[in-house]
Amino acid sequence: MIGTIFNCLTIIVGSLIGSFLKKGIKERYQEILMQAMGFAAVALGINAIVQYMPKSDFPVLFIVSLAIGGLIGEMIDIETQFNKLVGRFSKSDLAKGLSTAILLFCIGTLSILGPINSALHGDYTYLFTNAILDFVTSIVLASTFGIGIAFAAVVLFVWQGSFYLLAIYLNDFMSAHLLTEISIIGGILILASGLSILGIKSFKSLNMLPALLVPPLFFIITHFF
Repeated sequence: MIGTIFNCLTIIVGSLIGSFLKKGIKERYQEILMQAMGFAAVALGINAIVQYMPKSDFPVLFIVSLAIGGLIGEMIDIETQFNKLVGRFSKSDLAKGLSTAILLFCIGTLSILGPINSALHGDYTYLFTNAILDFVTSIVLASTFGIGIAFAAVVLFVWQGSFYLLAIYLNDFMSAHLLTEISIIGGILILASGLSILGIKSFKSLNMLPALLVPPLFFIITHFF
């Protein structure tokens, strides 16, 4: 878990630096930074989809996952609950920035493969590389949305910690095929988040998060049956 802890610390430090810079950035510059993050999220999302879609052995799984996950997320209404929680601490658009930060930090090859490699091989290369990327991203996000971006580190710890434990106890299911399916869904969610930041259309990206749980369940079920 050393790599994950280091990754979380870089996000916290980056958020502190970004929030400090925010005080000296004029509103029009904050707006252009927000647009930059929107375009970056769109580009990362498209890249993930294009990269992993051709590798999928189950081309319909991501559609089923989004449908089932979306219905579950809408029933729980994760987006509204999240906005209410964040609204207690901030009256700005922190919720939008924080939800984007969570998706950018958590949904990616490095953030998933990192804890798996750490658990199985003691290799921290992916996590350390991911930490550097997240450090820069957290500075930019916090310079736009504020210090609240640091809360994404808590979610990242739980996310990577889950994969770390799964790799130890359920390493048979940590296949490249599962990573591919999760990455496709993650790419779509990041793309939707970027479009929301750009104001093109508002998507309930957080309500779609349960879709990420469908592929692991599918692989576990098919393994036994």
